[in-house]
Amino acid sequence: MTTERIDRASVGLRSERGPILLAVMLSVGLVAIDATILATAVPSVVEDLGGFTQFPWLFSIYLLAQAVSVPIYGKLADQRGRKPLMLFGILLFVLGSVLCGFAWSMPALIAFRLIQGLGAGAIQPIAMTIVGDIYSVAERAKVQGYIASVWGIASFVGPTLGGVFSDYISWRWIFFVNVPLGLVAGVVFYRRFQENIVQTTRHQIDYAGTILLAVGGSLLLLGLLEGGVIWSWDSVTSIAILSVAVVLLVVFGFVERRAAEPILPLWVLSQRVLNSANSSALLVGVLMIGLSTYVPLYAQGVLGTSALVAGFALAAMTLGWPIAASLAGRIYLRIGFRWTMFIGSVFVVLGSALLLTVKPSSSVVYLAFACFVIGIGLGFSASPGVVAAQSSVVWTSRGVVTGANMFARSVGSAVGVAIFGAVANAMVASRLGDNHDDLEKLPSSVLAPAIHDVYYGAAAAAVLLVVAVLFMPNRVTEMPRG
Repeated sequence: MTTERIDRASVGLRSERGPILLAVMLSVGLVAIDATILATAVPSVVEDLGGFTQFPWLFSIYLLAQAVSVPIYGKLADQRGRKPLMLFGILLFVLGSVLCGFAWSMPALIAFRLIQGLGAGAIQPIAMTIVGDIYSVAERAKVQGYIASVWGIASFVGPTLGGVFSDYISWRWIFFVNVPLGLVAGVVFYRRFQENIVQTTRHQIDYAGTILLAVGGSLLLLGLLEGGVIWSWDSVTSIAILSVAVVLLVVFGFVERRAAEPILPLWVLSQRVLNSANSSALLVGVLMIGLSTYVPLYAQGVLGTSALVAGFALAAMTLGWPIAASLAGRIYLRIGFRWTMFIGSVFVVLGSALLLTVKPSSSVVYLAFACFVIGIGLGFSASPGVVAAQSSVVWTSRGVVTGANMFARSVGSAVGVAIFGAVANAMVASRLGDNHDDLEKLPSSVLAPAIHDVYYGAAAAAVLLVVAVLFMPNRVTEMPRG
C-alpha cells in the first residue's frame, strides 16, 4: 500500500479532478438526502393522496429496486464503462423524482419510487467506483472526507427540508428539488469525466444470471422486509416467497459457474479481502436498520420526545459516521486496514453496550451519545472496507466488487428488519398475546423492554462485526487504476 504524501490541493474541489469529485458529491447527495427527506413528509403525503396502509411501500419498493439493481449496474459498469451507466442512473433518478412530484395517487407514487430506486441503484455504487478509478488509496484517504461530508450534511438537511416543504410549500417539492442537483451532476459528468476504455473483446451479457438475480433477490428481500408485517412468518405466502427465492438463487449460482461473463462472478465469494469487506458491510446494514428503526421509536414512545428530537437523536449516528470516515484514511495508511476497522468495531461494541444501559428515565442526550459512538465505529469500519475491496482488484472488476459490497449492506438491512422485528414482536406477544397493535401504539411499559431486546440483537451484531473485520488483511496490494 502506497505511503505517498498527498496534499489537499491535489485532490480537492479546486484540483484538476475537482469537477468530477463535485459531480460525485452531488450524485451521492441525491441518494443521501432522499434517504431522510421523505420520512418527515409521510403525514402530508397520506393526507393528500390517501393510502395510509400502503405508505410503507414508499420505502420498501425503493429499497428493493436499489438493492437488487446494484450488482447488475456494477457489472455493466465494468463492461460498458462508468460514464454511460452513471448518466443513465442520474437520468432515471431525476425522471422518477419528477414523476413522484406529479403523482396523483399512492399506487402511482409507489410505482414512481420504483423508478427512483432503480436510478439510485446505479448512482451509489458507480459513484464510489469512479472515486476508486481516479484516486489512489492514499488520495482516497483525503477524498473520503468530502464524500462523508455529504452524508453528514444530508442527515440534517434532509429532515429539515422535508418538514419545511410539507408545512409551508408542498410535499411534492421533496422530489422536485432533485431535478437541479441531478442536472448539474449529469452535465459535469458528461463534459468533464473522460474514460480511456479500450474494447478488445465483444462482451456477452449474462441475461439468465441477471434475471435470476433480480427476481430471486427481489423475492428474498420482499420476504424478509414484509414477513411478520403484512403476512405472518409461518403463512403460506411467506413460506412460498422465501422458498422460491432460495431456489432461484441456488439456480443462479449454478448458472454463474458456466456463464462466460457472469453478472456476479463467484470469485467475489472466494477472496479473503472481499469476504471480510462484504461480511462487514452486511453487519453494518443490520446495525443501521436496527438503529434507524428503533432509536426514534424509543425516543418518542418511551422517553416522550417529539418526532423532531427523536430524529436528531438518530442524526447523531449519521454525524459520527462522516467524522470517522474522514479520519479513517489517515489511520489505515499508518496502521493498515484490519486494525483501523478493528478500532471501528470496538467503538460499535462500546456504543451498543451504552444502548443497553438506556432506561426509560434516561436523557435523550444519552441515547444520542450512544448513537454517536456507534456512528464513529461504523465510519471507521465501513469506509476502509470499501477502499480495500476496490484496491484489491483491477479496473475491469472494480464495479462488480463495489456493487457486491453495497448489495451485502442492503441484504443486511433486510435481514435486520426481519430479525429485529421478530424479536420486538415476540417480546410484545409474550406480554400482550398475539392481538396487539403495531409498536407505535404500545404503552411505554411494554415498548421499552421490547426495544431493549432489539438492542441486545444489535450488540450481538456488533460482536460479529469484530470477528468479520479480523479476517481483513492489514495491507492490500493496490492494483492498477486503469
